[in-house]
Amino acid sequence: MSGSLAGQWAEARRVMVMRLDNIGDVVMTGPVLRALKENLPEASITLMASPGGKAAAPLLPWVDEVISWRVIWQDVGGKLSFDPARELEMIDTLKRCSYDAAIILTSFKQTPHPAGYACYLAGIPLRLGESKEFGGGVLTDEVPPAPDGLHQAERNLRAIEHAGFRVDDRSLSVSLSEAARAGAAGLLEERGIVPGSPYVLLNPWASASARVYPPDRFTLAARRISQETGWPVVVSGADADRGRSGRVLDALSARGVDLVGATTLPELAALVEGARLVLTNNTSTMHLLDALRVPGVVTYSGTELEEQWRPRHAPHRLLRRETWCSPCYAFECPYNLECLDIPSEEVAQAGLSLIAETGGETEPASLQREPGKS
Repeated sequence: MSGSLAGQWAEARRVMVMRLDNIGDVVMTGPVLRALKENLPEASITLMASPGGKAAAPLLPWVDEVISWRVIWQDVGGKLSFDPARELEMIDTLKRCSYDAAIILTSFKQTPHPAGYACYLAGIPLRLGESKEFGGGVLTDEVPPAPDGLHQAERNLRAIEHAGFRVDDRSLSVSLSEAARAGAAGLLEERGIVPGSPYVLLNPWASASARVYPPDRFTLAARRISQETGWPVVVSGADADRGRSGRVLDALSARGVDLVGATTLPELAALVEGARLVLTNNTSTMHLLDALRVPGVVTYSGTELEEQWRPRHAPHRLLRRETWCSPCYAFECPYNLECLDIPSEEVAQAGLSLIAETGGETEPASLQREPGKS
Protein backbone atom coordinates (compact mmCIF):
# COMPACT_ATOMS: atom_id res chain seq x y z
CA MET A 1 0.00 0.00 0.00
CA SER A 2 1.15 3.54 -0.64
CA GLY A 3 0.69 6.04 2.15
CA SER A 4 1.63 9.57 3.06
CA LEU A 5 5.10 10.33 4.35
CA ALA A 6 4.87 12.16 7.64
CA GLY A 7 6.39 12.52 11.08
CA GLN A 8 9.97 11.43 11.71
CA TRP A 9 10.31 9.74 8.32
CA ALA A 10 9.49 13.00 6.55
CA GLU A 11 12.11 14.78 8.65
CA ALA A 12 14.91 12.23 8.12
CA ARG A 13 18.00 13.80 6.57
CA ARG A 14 20.54 11.01 7.00
CA VAL A 15 19.16 7.68 5.81
CA MET A 16 21.01 4.38 5.61
CA VAL A 17 19.84 1.50 3.41
CA MET A 18 21.26 -1.91 4.34
CA ARG A 19 21.57 -4.66 1.71
CA LEU A 20 24.36 -6.97 2.74
CA ASP A 21 24.24 -9.56 -0.05
CA ASN A 22 25.71 -9.88 -3.54
CA ILE A 23 25.92 -7.55 -6.54
CA GLY A 24 22.58 -8.55 -8.04
CA ASP A 25 20.80 -7.97 -4.74
CA VAL A 26 22.28 -4.49 -4.50
CA VAL A 27 21.30 -3.67 -8.11
CA MET A 28 17.74 -4.56 -7.10
CA THR A 29 17.72 -1.90 -4.38
CA GLY A 30 17.72 0.74 -7.15
CA PRO A 31 13.94 1.37 -7.14
CA VAL A 32 14.00 1.92 -3.36
CA LEU A 33 16.98 4.27 -3.52
CA ARG A 34 15.35 6.24 -6.34
CA ALA A 35 12.07 6.53 -4.42
CA LEU A 36 13.88 7.68 -1.28
CA LYS A 37 15.64 10.42 -3.20
CA GLU A 38 12.36 11.52 -4.80
CA ASN A 39 10.56 11.64 -1.46
CA LEU A 40 13.47 13.12 0.52
CA PRO A 41 15.40 15.25 -2.01
CA GLU A 42 17.38 16.99 0.73
CA ALA A 43 18.42 13.78 2.45
CA SER A 44 21.80 12.08 2.23
CA ILE A 45 21.47 8.39 1.45
CA THR A 46 24.08 5.87 2.53
CA LEU A 47 24.21 2.34 1.16
CA MET A 48 25.62 -0.26 3.52
CA ALA A 49 26.68 -3.28 1.48
CA SER A 50 28.94 -6.29 1.64
CA PRO A 51 32.46 -5.98 0.19
CA GLY A 52 31.21 -7.75 -2.94
CA GLY A 53 27.92 -5.92 -3.19
CA LYS A 54 29.45 -2.44 -2.91
CA ALA A 55 30.78 -2.83 -6.48
CA ALA A 56 27.25 -2.00 -7.66
CA ALA A 57 27.18 1.39 -5.94
CA PRO A 58 28.63 3.37 -8.91
CA LEU A 59 25.60 2.22 -10.95
CA LEU A 60 23.12 3.70 -8.44
CA PRO A 61 23.19 7.52 -8.73
CA TRP A 62 20.91 8.02 -5.73
CA VAL A 63 23.62 6.88 -3.30
CA ASP A 64 25.66 9.62 -1.64
CA GLU A 65 27.93 7.42 0.46
CA VAL A 66 28.84 3.73 0.77
CA ILE A 67 29.80 1.73 3.86
CA SER A 68 31.17 -1.76 3.29
CA TRP A 69 31.04 -4.42 5.98
CA ARG A 70 31.07 -8.20 6.24
CA VAL A 71 28.61 -9.06 9.01
CA ILE A 72 28.35 -12.18 11.12
CA TRP A 73 24.62 -12.72 10.44
CA GLN A 74 25.29 -12.97 6.71
CA ASP A 75 28.28 -15.29 7.10
CA VAL A 76 27.53 -18.33 4.94
CA GLY A 77 29.60 -21.33 5.95
CA GLY A 78 31.11 -19.81 9.09
CA LYS A 79 34.04 -18.15 7.34
CA LEU A 80 34.30 -15.23 9.77
CA SER A 81 36.38 -15.75 12.88
CA PHE A 82 35.06 -15.31 16.41
CA ASP A 83 35.70 -11.61 16.85
CA PRO A 84 32.98 -9.59 18.63
CA ALA A 85 35.21 -6.51 18.33
CA ARG A 86 34.42 -6.51 14.61
CA GLU A 87 30.69 -6.04 15.25
CA LEU A 88 31.32 -3.54 18.04
CA GLU A 89 33.45 -1.51 15.61
CA MET A 90 30.60 -1.59 13.10
CA ILE A 91 28.13 -0.31 15.69
CA ASP A 92 30.55 2.44 16.66
CA THR A 93 30.95 3.39 12.98
CA LEU A 94 27.18 3.65 12.56
CA LYS A 95 26.92 5.67 15.77
CA ARG A 96 29.46 8.23 14.55
CA CYS A 97 27.46 8.69 11.32
CA SER A 98 24.41 9.91 13.28
CA TYR A 99 21.78 8.39 10.99
CA ASP A 100 18.16 9.40 11.42
CA ALA A 101 16.82 6.21 9.88
CA ALA A 102 17.85 2.75 8.75
CA ILE A 103 16.00 0.73 6.10
CA ILE A 104 16.95 -2.95 6.27
CA LEU A 105 16.26 -4.84 3.04
CA THR A 106 16.20 -8.63 3.18
CA SER A 107 15.06 -11.59 1.12
CA PHE A 108 12.08 -13.69 2.21
CA LYS A 109 14.32 -16.11 4.12
CA GLN A 110 16.38 -13.52 5.99
CA THR A 111 15.61 -11.80 9.26
CA PRO A 112 16.09 -8.04 9.77
CA HIS A 113 16.50 -8.32 13.53
CA PRO A 114 20.31 -8.68 13.93
CA ALA A 115 20.79 -5.63 11.70
CA GLY A 116 17.96 -3.83 13.47
CA TYR A 117 19.50 -4.51 16.86
CA ALA A 118 22.88 -3.22 15.67
CA CYS A 119 21.15 -0.04 14.47
CA TYR A 120 19.33 0.24 17.81
CA LEU A 121 22.65 0.02 19.67
CA ALA A 122 24.06 2.64 17.30
CA GLY A 123 21.29 5.02 18.35
CA ILE A 124 19.41 5.13 15.03
CA PRO A 125 15.86 6.20 16.00
CA LEU A 126 13.97 4.84 12.96
CA ARG A 127 14.49 1.22 11.95
CA LEU A 128 12.41 -0.35 9.19
CA GLY A 129 12.39 -3.99 8.10
CA GLU A 130 10.15 -6.87 7.01
CA SER A 131 9.80 -9.60 9.59
CA LYS A 132 8.23 -13.04 9.93
CA GLU A 133 9.23 -13.42 13.55
CA PHE A 134 8.69 -11.58 16.82
CA GLY A 135 11.49 -9.06 17.36
CA GLY A 136 10.31 -7.04 20.31
CA GLY A 137 11.17 -3.37 19.93
CA VAL A 138 14.20 -3.90 17.68
CA LEU A 139 12.33 -2.38 14.71
CA THR A 140 10.29 0.79 15.02
CA ASP A 141 8.50 0.01 11.74
CA GLU A 142 7.91 -3.70 11.28
CA VAL A 143 6.53 -4.63 7.86
CA PRO A 144 4.24 -7.69 7.83
CA PRO A 145 5.72 -10.55 5.76
CA ALA A 146 4.96 -10.65 2.07
CA PRO A 147 4.30 -13.89 0.18
CA ASP A 148 7.54 -15.82 -0.35
CA GLY A 149 7.13 -15.72 -4.13
CA LEU A 150 6.99 -11.93 -4.38
CA HIS A 151 9.67 -10.46 -6.67
CA GLN A 152 12.59 -9.08 -4.67
CA ALA A 153 12.29 -5.59 -6.16
CA GLU A 154 8.62 -5.52 -5.13
CA ARG A 155 9.48 -6.84 -1.67
CA ASN A 156 11.90 -3.95 -1.22
CA LEU A 157 9.38 -1.36 -2.42
CA ARG A 158 6.60 -2.80 -0.30
CA ALA A 159 8.76 -2.18 2.77
CA ILE A 160 9.20 1.54 2.20
CA GLU A 161 5.58 1.97 1.11
CA HIS A 162 4.66 0.68 4.57
CA ALA A 163 6.41 3.74 6.01
CA GLY A 164 4.49 6.08 3.68
CA PHE A 165 7.01 6.58 0.87
CA ARG A 166 5.48 7.22 -2.57
CA VAL A 167 6.75 5.01 -5.39
CA ASP A 168 6.31 6.32 -8.94
CA ASP A 169 8.61 3.89 -10.78
CA ARG A 170 8.93 0.23 -9.82
CA SER A 171 11.44 -0.81 -12.50
CA LEU A 172 15.15 -1.51 -12.18
CA SER A 173 17.51 1.05 -13.63
CA VAL A 174 21.23 1.76 -13.49
CA SER A 175 23.27 4.77 -14.51
CA LEU A 176 26.41 4.36 -16.61
CA SER A 177 29.18 6.94 -16.60
CA GLU A 178 30.88 8.03 -19.79
CA ALA A 179 34.09 6.62 -18.30
CA ALA A 180 32.47 3.17 -18.01
CA ARG A 181 31.21 3.32 -21.60
CA ALA A 182 34.58 4.51 -22.86
CA GLY A 183 36.36 1.79 -20.90
CA ALA A 184 34.16 -0.94 -22.35
CA ALA A 185 34.49 0.48 -25.87
CA GLY A 186 38.26 0.62 -25.50
CA LEU A 187 38.45 -3.01 -24.38
CA LEU A 188 36.39 -4.07 -27.38
CA GLU A 189 38.40 -1.96 -29.82
CA GLU A 190 41.67 -3.39 -28.51
CA ARG A 191 40.33 -6.80 -29.47
CA GLY A 192 39.24 -5.73 -32.91
CA ILE A 193 35.54 -5.01 -32.36
CA VAL A 194 34.51 -2.02 -34.44
CA PRO A 195 32.83 0.59 -32.16
CA GLY A 196 29.06 0.35 -32.37
CA SER A 197 28.99 -3.00 -34.15
CA PRO A 198 26.73 -5.77 -32.83
CA TYR A 199 27.88 -8.61 -30.61
CA VAL A 200 26.52 -11.33 -28.36
CA LEU A 201 27.57 -11.14 -24.71
CA LEU A 202 28.09 -14.54 -23.08
CA ASN A 203 28.37 -14.65 -19.28
CA PRO A 204 28.42 -18.40 -18.60
CA TRP A 205 29.28 -18.53 -14.89
CA ALA A 206 27.80 -17.62 -11.49
CA SER A 207 29.08 -17.53 -7.92
CA ALA A 208 26.99 -20.60 -6.99
CA SER A 209 27.64 -23.75 -9.00
CA ALA A 210 23.98 -24.78 -8.62
CA ARG A 211 23.04 -21.88 -10.91
CA VAL A 212 25.58 -22.57 -13.69
CA TYR A 213 24.28 -23.98 -16.97
CA PRO A 214 26.96 -26.30 -18.43
CA PRO A 215 29.44 -23.88 -20.05
CA ASP A 216 30.12 -26.28 -22.93
CA ARG A 217 26.44 -26.12 -23.91
CA PHE A 218 26.36 -22.34 -23.52
CA THR A 219 29.35 -22.17 -25.84
CA LEU A 220 27.67 -24.31 -28.48
CA ALA A 221 24.58 -22.11 -28.32
CA ALA A 222 26.63 -18.91 -28.60
CA ARG A 223 28.62 -20.33 -31.52
CA ARG A 224 25.41 -21.26 -33.36
CA ILE A 225 24.01 -17.73 -32.86
CA SER A 226 27.30 -16.26 -34.05
CA GLN A 227 27.22 -18.45 -37.16
CA GLU A 228 23.68 -17.33 -37.96
CA THR A 229 24.23 -13.61 -37.32
CA GLY A 230 27.88 -13.05 -38.11
CA TRP A 231 28.30 -11.37 -34.72
CA PRO A 232 31.28 -12.07 -32.45
CA VAL A 233 30.75 -13.51 -28.99
CA VAL A 234 32.16 -11.40 -26.16
CA VAL A 235 32.82 -13.60 -23.13
CA SER A 236 32.66 -11.91 -19.72
CA GLY A 237 33.24 -13.15 -16.21
CA ALA A 238 34.93 -12.42 -12.92
CA ASP A 239 38.66 -12.72 -12.41
CA ALA A 240 37.97 -15.98 -10.55
CA ASP A 241 36.52 -17.39 -13.79
CA ARG A 242 39.75 -17.06 -15.76
CA GLY A 243 40.92 -20.51 -14.76
CA ARG A 244 37.86 -22.13 -16.34
CA SER A 245 37.49 -19.90 -19.38
CA GLY A 246 39.96 -21.72 -21.64
CA ARG A 247 37.57 -24.36 -22.95
CA VAL A 248 34.90 -21.79 -23.71
CA LEU A 249 37.26 -19.51 -25.61
CA ASP A 250 38.95 -22.41 -27.43
CA ALA A 251 35.58 -23.72 -28.60
CA LEU A 252 34.53 -20.28 -29.85
CA SER A 253 37.85 -19.91 -31.66
CA ALA A 254 37.99 -16.77 -33.81
CA ARG A 255 34.37 -15.98 -32.95
CA GLY A 256 35.23 -15.43 -29.28
CA VAL A 257 36.41 -12.23 -27.62
CA ASP A 258 38.06 -12.71 -24.24
CA LEU A 259 37.06 -10.14 -21.60
CA VAL A 260 36.98 -12.56 -18.66
CA GLY A 261 38.25 -10.71 -15.59
CA ALA A 262 39.04 -7.63 -17.66
CA THR A 263 36.18 -5.32 -16.66
CA THR A 264 34.99 -3.37 -13.68
CA LEU A 265 31.31 -3.83 -12.86
CA PRO A 266 30.36 -0.50 -14.53
CA GLU A 267 32.29 -1.59 -17.63
CA LEU A 268 30.44 -4.92 -17.59
CA ALA A 269 27.18 -2.99 -17.43
CA ALA A 270 28.34 -0.96 -20.44
CA LEU A 271 29.04 -4.22 -22.29
CA VAL A 272 25.52 -5.38 -21.46
CA GLU A 273 24.14 -2.05 -22.70
CA GLY A 274 25.92 -2.42 -26.04
CA ALA A 275 25.01 -6.07 -26.67
CA ARG A 276 22.32 -7.13 -29.12
CA LEU A 277 21.78 -10.27 -27.02
CA VAL A 278 22.98 -11.45 -23.61
CA LEU A 279 23.30 -15.13 -22.64
CA THR A 280 23.53 -15.59 -18.89
CA ASN A 281 22.60 -17.59 -15.81
CA ASN A 282 20.61 -16.31 -12.84
CA THR A 283 23.30 -13.90 -11.70
CA SER A 284 24.00 -10.16 -11.57
CA THR A 285 24.20 -9.93 -15.38
CA MET A 286 20.53 -10.95 -15.51
CA HIS A 287 19.59 -7.96 -13.35
CA LEU A 288 21.77 -5.63 -15.42
CA LEU A 289 20.10 -6.66 -18.69
CA ASP A 290 16.71 -6.07 -17.07
CA ALA A 291 17.73 -2.63 -15.82
CA LEU A 292 19.12 -1.71 -19.26
CA ARG A 293 16.24 -3.32 -21.24
CA VAL A 294 18.62 -5.48 -23.27
CA PRO A 295 17.32 -8.75 -24.78
CA GLY A 296 18.58 -11.81 -22.93
CA VAL A 297 18.33 -15.58 -22.69
CA VAL A 298 18.53 -16.70 -19.07
CA THR A 299 19.22 -20.30 -18.12
CA TYR A 300 17.49 -20.25 -14.76
CA SER A 301 18.15 -23.09 -12.35
CA GLY A 302 15.62 -24.41 -9.87
CA THR A 303 17.45 -22.94 -6.90
CA GLU A 304 14.90 -20.09 -6.66
CA LEU A 305 11.36 -19.49 -7.79
CA GLU A 306 11.31 -17.72 -11.14
CA GLU A 307 8.93 -15.04 -9.90
CA GLN A 308 11.33 -14.00 -7.13
CA TRP A 309 14.15 -12.77 -9.37
CA ARG A 310 13.35 -12.99 -13.08
CA PRO A 311 13.62 -9.99 -15.44
CA ARG A 312 10.44 -7.93 -15.54
CA HIS A 313 11.04 -5.29 -18.20
CA ALA A 314 13.67 -6.51 -20.67
CA PRO A 315 12.71 -8.78 -23.60
CA HIS A 316 13.87 -12.22 -22.52
CA ARG A 317 13.53 -15.98 -22.65
CA LEU A 318 13.82 -17.79 -19.35
CA LEU A 319 14.70 -21.49 -19.68
CA ARG A 320 14.69 -24.25 -17.09
CA ARG A 321 13.31 -27.71 -16.46
CA GLU A 322 10.73 -28.42 -13.76
CA THR A 323 12.10 -30.66 -11.00
CA TRP A 324 10.64 -32.04 -7.79
CA CYS A 325 13.39 -30.46 -5.66
CA SER A 326 12.82 -26.85 -6.75
CA PRO A 327 13.20 -24.41 -5.13
CA CYS A 328 16.18 -25.75 -3.20
CA TYR A 329 18.10 -22.50 -2.48
CA ALA A 330 21.30 -24.56 -2.61
CA PHE A 331 24.73 -23.30 -3.59
CA GLU A 332 25.76 -26.74 -4.86
CA CYS A 333 23.43 -29.24 -6.48
CA PRO A 334 23.43 -32.64 -4.69
CA TYR A 335 22.01 -34.29 -7.82
CA ASN A 336 22.85 -33.78 -11.49
CA LEU A 337 21.51 -30.27 -12.11
CA GLU A 338 18.48 -31.69 -13.89
CA CYS A 339 16.79 -28.28 -13.74
CA LEU A 340 19.37 -27.04 -16.27
CA ASP A 341 19.30 -30.10 -18.53
CA ILE A 342 18.54 -27.94 -21.57
CA PRO A 343 19.94 -28.77 -25.03
CA SER A 344 22.26 -26.13 -26.44
CA GLU A 345 20.10 -25.96 -29.56
CA GLU A 346 17.12 -24.88 -27.47
CA VAL A 347 19.19 -22.03 -26.01
CA ALA A 348 20.37 -21.04 -29.48
CA GLN A 349 16.85 -21.08 -30.88
CA ALA A 350 15.62 -18.96 -27.97
CA GLY A 351 18.35 -16.42 -28.70
CA LEU A 352 17.70 -16.32 -32.44
CA SER A 353 13.94 -15.94 -31.97
CA LEU A 354 14.54 -13.11 -29.50
CA ILE A 355 16.85 -11.35 -31.96
CA ALA A 356 14.17 -11.61 -34.64
CA GLU A 357 11.49 -10.43 -32.26
CA THR A 358 13.45 -7.37 -31.15
CA GLY A 359 14.46 -6.35 -34.64
CA GLY A 360 18.12 -7.34 -34.48
CA GLU A 361 19.86 -6.95 -37.80
CA THR A 362 22.75 -9.17 -38.82
CA GLU A 363 25.79 -7.83 -40.61
CA PRO A 364 28.47 -9.53 -42.68
CA ALA A 365 31.22 -10.94 -40.51
CA SER A 366 33.75 -8.79 -42.36
CA LEU A 367 32.27 -5.69 -40.72
CA GLN A 368 32.48 -7.02 -37.19
CA ARG A 369 36.22 -6.80 -36.70
CA GLU A 370 39.03 -4.70 -37.99
CA PRO A 371 41.30 -6.50 -40.47
CA GLY A 372 44.14 -8.40 -38.90
CA LYS A 373 42.64 -8.65 -35.40
CA SER A 374 41.22 -11.71 -33.71
